[in-house]
Amino acid sequence: MDVSVTLWVLTVVGLAALIAVDFFIGRKPHDVSIKEAGIWTIVWIVLAALFGVGLLVFGGGQPAGEFFAGFITEKSLSVDNLFVFVLIMAKFAVPSQYQQRVLLIGVLIALVLRAIFIAAGAAILASFAWVFYIFGAFLIYTAWKLIQEARAEESEEDWEENKLLKAAEKRFGVADRYHGTKLWIEQNGKRVMTPMLVVMLAIGTTDVLFALDSIPAIFGLTQDPYIVFTANAFALMGLRQLYFLIGGLLKKLVHLSYGLSVILGFIGVKLVLHALHESGVHVPEISIPVSLGVICAVLIVTTITSLIASKKQAQAEAEQNKAEGAEKDSVEA
Repeated sequence: MDVSVTLWVLTVVGLAALIAVDFFIGRKPHDVSIKEAGIWTIVWIVLAALFGVGLLVFGGGQPAGEFFAGFITEKSLSVDNLFVFVLIMAKFAVPSQYQQRVLLIGVLIALVLRAIFIAAGAAILASFAWVFYIFGAFLIYTAWKLIQEARAEESEEDWEENKLLKAAEKRFGVADRYHGTKLWIEQNGKRVMTPMLVVMLAIGTTDVLFALDSIPAIFGLTQDPYIVFTANAFALMGLRQLYFLIGGLLKKLVHLSYGLSVILGFIGVKLVLHALHESGVHVPEISIPVSLGVICAVLIVTTITSLIASKKQAQAEAEQNKAEGAEKDSVEA
């Protein structure tokens, strides 16, 4: 797409306005209900769909298809990231009424950092076509690693602070308790960070690590920086509400890692084929409609099999508890 500077500015201003509205509505700390989270999740998805339709009307089917494929991929990868967000919230013992503020600022930090990643990635790809080989190989490796982690059941592993966060805590110091939504306080004559600021930084910087696979993945679907940025923005901005909406359902998506590994592996192969094509090798390229169909099919199958497996596991646990209860009663008798 030939995107003018004016359109870029209008898009960024529009996204900033949406974030401001979201911040204004949720400015007062409170426990987010399922109803509130559900309504806002639908709002963000509808806004993303309207943006995609706008691309279809003004840009044609190719940009619209790339946006929807990128948005769905980024959204599905974001759901997997929520597992880590849950661990971070638990580790820092974030009060429930402050969790939405933490996620809002954390996601905003992640969005700014991802914009930098996207700009750098677009510049590199424009200058060095061979980088597609590296991106493709990295995604295939990440897909294999996801399968290994799923088999080893490492999703329950405790979250550890990264080096950047530890350095910030050592440099500025951290208060021993939460002080509402304050980020800095005076303590013993010294200005120190509150746990609120620390957990916000944890969410934002941790998401940068997730970008190491999600950014190459979406560049495998489109090389248009405008589409890459907007797909990431819409996927991230609805993440806060999605956290509260499906927080209790995350453990039921037991096959999600397998599904994401298939998607990442598929996009990795697509990138390698594209790189070969750019190098003059006559190989078939995977079209956007095919990519979109594969991504949606994998997510649907993954969700269905996850729910079936979770239901069977719950029934097995119930029967085991029932048998143990009966055995205990017989021993006591």
